[in-house]
Amino acid sequence: MARYKETDFVDAYIERCSKETETMIGNESGAFLNQPISYLKTHKNEFIYLESKWFEEIGVEGVSLEVDDVFGTYDVMLGLKLQKKLEKPLKEFLDNHLQGDEAKFDLMFSHEDGLWDLNFALNFVDGFEDHMSINEAYQLIYRFLSQLVETAKNPNG
Repeated sequence: MARYKETDFVDAYIERCSKETETMIGNESGAFLNQPISYLKTHKNEFIYLESKWFEEIGVEGVSLEVDDVFGTYDVMLGLKLQKKLEKPLKEFLDNHLQGDEAKFDLMFSHEDGLWDLNFALNFVDGFEDHMSINEAYQLIYRFLSQLVETAKNPNG
């Protein structure tokens, strides 16, 4: 597995999209990621969609990030290319690594596209901070998903 560098998302494909219609509002450069994650709280009608070679490497097609309208958490949504038989280690990892009593996740296998649809609140990932940048949030998501995939593929270490 390649070593992850902190600046690697500057070359990512980034879209700002409407939550209501899922249409693209605009493409963004890597500089957009320097904004605070609170951008999403002031633009609640938007979500950010990001594709990167680093996510592709661990079997993630793209990662969407938005603020949940009800709970105000930063929700992460993605498709994960892992075999259906890995459900147990995936769920165990998520149960053990999302912090807090309200930590929830949705994990469902889609037979249509052969992907796990995974949604979780970034707020419950160890290392999350309210004042982090969007780039730092995606770095945290990447590290969390890397650990998830590694653990699911090698549950006994």
